[in-house]
Amino acid sequence: MPSFTRRTALSGALCALALGLPAQTRAAQRTKAMPDSISAVRTQAPIVALTFDDGPHPSLTPALLDLLRARQMRATFYVIGERAVRWPHLIRRIHDEGHEIGNHSWTHPNLAGLDDQTVMTEIDRTADAVFRIAGRPPVTFRPPYGAFTGRQSRTLLETRRVPTVLWSVDPSDWRKPGAEVVAQRILDRTRPGAIILTHDIHPGTIAAMPRTLDTLKARGLQVATVSQLLGWPVWQNRRFRKAV
Repeated sequence: MPSFTRRTALSGALCALALGLPAQTRAAQRTKAMPDSISAVRTQAPIVALTFDDGPHPSLTPALLDLLRARQMRATFYVIGERAVRWPHLIRRIHDEGHEIGNHSWTHPNLAGLDDQTVMTEIDRTADAVFRIAGRPPVTFRPPYGAFTGRQSRTLLETRRVPTVLWSVDPSDWRKPGAEVVAQRILDRTRPGAIILTHDIHPGTIAAMPRTLDTLKARGLQVATVSQLLGWPVWQNRRFRKAV
Protein backbone atom coordinates (compact mmCIF):
# COMPACT_ATOMS: atom_id res chain seq x y z
CA MET A 1 0.00 0.00 0.00
CA PRO A 2 1.68 3.25 -1.11
CA SER A 3 2.44 5.64 1.71
CA PHE A 4 5.08 8.15 2.59
CA THR A 5 6.23 10.30 5.44
CA ARG A 6 5.07 13.82 6.23
CA ARG A 7 8.68 15.02 5.89
CA THR A 8 8.77 13.81 2.28
CA ALA A 9 5.38 15.38 1.63
CA LEU A 10 6.44 18.75 2.94
CA SER A 11 9.66 18.77 0.94
CA GLY A 12 7.69 17.97 -2.19
CA ALA A 13 5.26 20.80 -1.53
CA LEU A 14 8.06 23.29 -1.00
CA CYS A 15 9.65 22.27 -4.27
CA ALA A 16 6.34 22.80 -6.05
CA LEU A 17 6.00 26.24 -4.53
CA ALA A 18 9.50 27.39 -5.43
CA LEU A 19 8.18 29.72 -8.11
CA GLY A 20 11.62 31.14 -8.85
CA LEU A 21 12.66 27.86 -10.49
CA PRO A 22 11.86 26.97 -14.11
CA ALA A 23 8.67 24.95 -14.46
CA GLN A 24 10.53 21.91 -15.81
CA THR A 25 12.94 21.94 -12.85
CA ARG A 26 10.09 22.30 -10.34
CA ALA A 27 8.28 19.37 -11.94
CA ALA A 28 11.39 17.20 -11.83
CA GLN A 29 12.05 18.02 -8.18
CA ARG A 30 8.48 17.40 -7.15
CA THR A 31 8.31 14.13 -9.08
CA LYS A 32 11.47 12.96 -7.32
CA ALA A 33 10.22 14.01 -3.88
CA MET A 34 6.69 12.67 -4.15
CA PRO A 35 5.35 9.21 -4.99
CA ASP A 36 2.91 9.13 -7.86
CA SER A 37 0.28 7.27 -5.78
CA ILE A 38 -0.55 7.72 -2.08
CA SER A 39 -2.87 5.65 0.10
CA ALA A 40 -1.79 6.77 3.58
CA VAL A 41 0.89 8.73 5.39
CA ARG A 42 3.32 7.14 7.83
CA THR A 43 3.01 9.38 10.86
CA GLN A 44 2.45 9.22 14.59
CA ALA A 45 0.73 12.60 14.50
CA PRO A 46 -2.98 12.30 15.42
CA ILE A 47 -4.30 13.38 12.03
CA VAL A 48 -6.43 11.67 9.37
CA ALA A 49 -7.80 12.83 6.02
CA LEU A 50 -11.54 12.49 5.45
CA THR A 51 -12.53 12.39 1.78
CA PHE A 52 -15.85 12.38 -0.05
CA ASP A 53 -16.21 11.21 -3.66
CA ASP A 54 -18.70 11.60 -6.51
CA GLY A 55 -20.36 14.88 -5.54
CA PRO A 56 -21.45 17.47 -5.25
CA HIS A 57 -25.02 16.40 -4.45
CA PRO A 58 -27.68 19.14 -4.35
CA SER A 59 -29.08 18.23 -0.92
CA LEU A 60 -26.65 15.80 0.72
CA THR A 61 -23.50 17.87 0.24
CA PRO A 62 -25.03 20.93 1.96
CA ALA A 63 -26.17 18.74 4.86
CA LEU A 64 -22.65 17.34 5.18
CA LEU A 65 -21.12 20.80 5.04
CA ASP A 66 -23.42 21.87 7.87
CA LEU A 67 -22.18 18.95 9.99
CA LEU A 68 -18.54 19.77 9.30
CA ARG A 69 -19.02 23.49 9.93
CA ALA A 70 -20.69 22.84 13.28
CA ARG A 71 -17.61 20.86 14.34
CA GLN A 72 -15.05 23.15 12.70
CA MET A 73 -13.64 20.24 10.71
CA ARG A 74 -12.22 20.19 7.19
CA ALA A 75 -12.39 17.50 4.53
CA THR A 76 -11.48 16.91 0.89
CA PHE A 77 -14.20 16.59 -1.76
CA TYR A 78 -13.23 14.66 -4.89
CA VAL A 79 -15.75 16.09 -7.30
CA ILE A 80 -16.96 14.94 -10.69
CA GLY A 81 -16.52 17.72 -13.21
CA GLU A 82 -19.91 17.52 -14.88
CA ARG A 83 -21.55 17.70 -11.43
CA ALA A 84 -19.35 20.61 -10.40
CA VAL A 85 -20.53 22.75 -13.30
CA ARG A 86 -24.13 21.75 -12.60
CA TRP A 87 -23.95 22.98 -8.98
CA PRO A 88 -21.18 25.60 -8.95
CA HIS A 89 -22.56 27.26 -5.82
CA LEU A 90 -21.68 24.10 -3.89
CA ILE A 91 -18.13 24.16 -5.23
CA ARG A 92 -17.84 27.76 -4.05
CA ARG A 93 -19.27 26.86 -0.65
CA ILE A 94 -16.84 23.95 -0.24
CA HIS A 95 -13.98 26.31 -1.04
CA ASP A 96 -15.24 29.20 1.06
CA GLU A 97 -15.69 27.03 4.16
CA GLY A 98 -12.09 25.88 4.11
CA HIS A 99 -12.41 22.44 2.57
CA GLU A 100 -10.30 21.11 -0.27
CA ILE A 101 -11.51 20.14 -3.73
CA GLY A 102 -9.87 17.23 -5.51
CA ASN A 103 -10.22 15.98 -9.07
CA HIS A 104 -12.38 12.89 -9.63
CA SER A 105 -12.60 13.05 -13.46
CA TRP A 106 -15.28 14.60 -15.65
CA THR A 107 -17.74 11.71 -16.13
CA HIS A 108 -16.54 9.02 -13.67
CA PRO A 109 -15.41 6.35 -16.17
CA ASN A 110 -13.09 3.43 -15.49
CA LEU A 111 -9.90 5.11 -16.65
CA ALA A 112 -7.60 2.10 -16.50
CA GLY A 113 -8.66 0.86 -19.93
CA LEU A 114 -8.76 4.21 -21.71
CA ASP A 115 -6.12 5.83 -23.91
CA ASP A 116 -3.92 8.62 -22.55
CA GLN A 117 -5.64 11.42 -24.45
CA THR A 118 -9.07 10.45 -23.13
CA VAL A 119 -7.74 10.12 -19.58
CA MET A 120 -6.07 13.52 -19.64
CA THR A 121 -9.18 15.13 -21.12
CA GLU A 122 -11.27 13.72 -18.26
CA ILE A 123 -8.83 15.13 -15.71
CA ASP A 124 -8.09 18.44 -17.43
CA ARG A 125 -11.77 19.33 -17.98
CA THR A 126 -12.46 18.93 -14.29
CA ALA A 127 -9.35 20.87 -13.30
CA ASP A 128 -10.41 23.71 -15.58
CA ALA A 129 -13.98 23.68 -14.25
CA VAL A 130 -12.87 23.85 -10.62
CA PHE A 131 -10.38 26.59 -11.50
CA ARG A 132 -13.10 28.67 -13.17
CA ILE A 133 -15.49 28.26 -10.25
CA ALA A 134 -13.17 28.36 -7.22
CA GLY A 135 -10.19 30.26 -8.58
CA ARG A 136 -7.70 27.40 -8.13
CA PRO A 137 -7.32 23.91 -9.59
CA PRO A 138 -7.28 20.65 -7.64
CA VAL A 139 -3.80 19.55 -6.58
CA THR A 140 -4.59 15.84 -6.17
CA PHE A 141 -6.49 13.31 -8.27
CA ARG A 142 -8.55 10.28 -7.28
CA PRO A 143 -9.46 7.84 -10.07
CA PRO A 144 -13.03 6.53 -10.18
CA TYR A 145 -13.22 3.05 -8.64
CA GLY A 146 -9.53 3.42 -7.78
CA ALA A 147 -8.90 2.10 -11.30
CA PHE A 148 -5.66 3.64 -12.51
CA THR A 149 -2.52 1.87 -13.67
CA GLY A 150 0.92 2.57 -12.30
CA ARG A 151 1.95 3.99 -15.65
CA GLN A 152 -1.06 6.31 -15.67
CA SER A 153 -0.31 7.66 -12.21
CA ARG A 154 3.34 8.22 -13.12
CA THR A 155 2.33 10.02 -16.30
CA LEU A 156 -0.10 12.23 -14.41
CA LEU A 157 2.56 13.26 -11.90
CA GLU A 158 5.14 13.89 -14.59
CA THR A 159 2.89 15.89 -16.91
CA ARG A 160 0.51 17.64 -14.52
CA ARG A 161 2.47 17.54 -11.21
CA VAL A 162 -0.60 16.01 -9.56
CA PRO A 163 -0.33 12.85 -7.40
CA THR A 164 -2.96 10.12 -7.34
CA VAL A 165 -4.59 9.79 -3.92
CA LEU A 166 -6.25 6.50 -3.04
CA TRP A 167 -7.24 5.43 0.48
CA SER A 168 -6.47 3.17 3.43
CA VAL A 169 -9.96 3.02 4.98
CA ASP A 170 -12.95 1.95 2.86
CA PRO A 171 -16.27 1.39 4.65
CA SER A 172 -17.91 0.34 1.34
CA ASP A 173 -20.61 2.94 1.93
CA TRP A 174 -21.57 2.70 -1.76
CA ARG A 175 -23.09 -0.69 -0.94
CA LYS A 176 -25.47 1.15 1.41
CA PRO A 177 -24.99 -1.08 4.48
CA GLY A 178 -26.59 1.51 6.79
CA ALA A 179 -25.27 4.45 8.78
CA GLU A 180 -24.24 2.45 11.85
CA VAL A 181 -22.24 -0.02 9.78
CA VAL A 182 -20.51 2.75 7.85
CA ALA A 183 -19.58 4.57 11.05
CA GLN A 184 -18.34 1.44 12.81
CA ARG A 185 -16.19 0.36 9.87
CA ILE A 186 -14.52 3.76 9.74
CA LEU A 187 -13.93 3.84 13.48
CA ASP A 188 -12.58 0.28 13.58
CA ARG A 189 -10.09 0.83 10.75
CA THR A 190 -8.85 4.39 11.18
CA ARG A 191 -5.35 5.04 12.50
CA PRO A 192 -3.11 8.13 12.39
CA GLY A 193 -2.17 8.93 8.81
CA ALA A 194 -5.23 7.23 7.34
CA ILE A 195 -7.05 8.43 4.25
CA ILE A 196 -10.75 7.64 4.64
CA LEU A 197 -12.89 7.03 1.56
CA THR A 198 -16.59 7.92 1.64
CA HIS A 199 -19.20 9.32 -0.77
CA ASP A 200 -21.39 12.36 -0.20
CA ILE A 201 -24.09 11.08 -2.56
CA HIS A 202 -25.52 8.45 -0.19
CA PRO A 203 -27.91 9.39 2.66
CA GLY A 204 -26.49 6.65 4.88
CA THR A 205 -23.02 8.15 4.66
CA ILE A 206 -24.25 11.55 5.77
CA ALA A 207 -26.23 9.93 8.60
CA ALA A 208 -23.04 8.14 9.70
CA MET A 209 -21.03 11.32 10.01
CA PRO A 210 -22.17 12.72 13.40
CA ARG A 211 -21.08 9.58 15.25
CA THR A 212 -17.98 9.17 13.10
CA LEU A 213 -16.78 12.74 13.48
CA ASP A 214 -17.53 12.99 17.19
CA THR A 215 -15.85 9.68 18.01
CA LEU A 216 -12.74 10.46 15.99
CA LYS A 217 -12.46 13.76 17.84
CA ALA A 218 -12.98 12.03 21.19
CA ARG A 219 -10.09 9.72 20.32
CA GLY A 220 -7.86 12.73 19.81
CA LEU A 221 -7.70 12.51 16.02
CA GLN A 222 -7.78 15.65 13.92
CA VAL A 223 -10.04 15.34 10.87
CA ALA A 224 -8.31 17.21 8.07
CA THR A 225 -7.89 17.66 4.33
CA VAL A 226 -5.51 15.66 2.19
CA SER A 227 -3.17 18.65 1.88
CA GLN A 228 -3.10 19.05 5.65
CA LEU A 229 -2.33 15.36 6.11
CA LEU A 230 0.50 15.61 3.60
CA GLY A 231 1.96 18.63 5.36
CA TRP A 232 1.21 20.98 2.48
CA PRO A 233 -0.09 24.53 2.84
CA VAL A 234 -3.86 24.86 3.10
CA TRP A 235 -5.30 24.58 -0.40
CA GLN A 236 -6.94 28.02 -0.30
CA ASN A 237 -3.61 29.67 0.60
CA ARG A 238 -1.36 27.95 -1.92
CA ARG A 239 0.44 29.89 -4.61
CA PHE A 240 0.53 27.92 -7.83
CA ARG A 241 -0.35 28.08 -11.46
CA LYS A 242 -3.10 26.04 -13.05
CA ALA A 243 -1.80 22.57 -13.88
CA VAL A 244 -2.24 22.93 -17.65
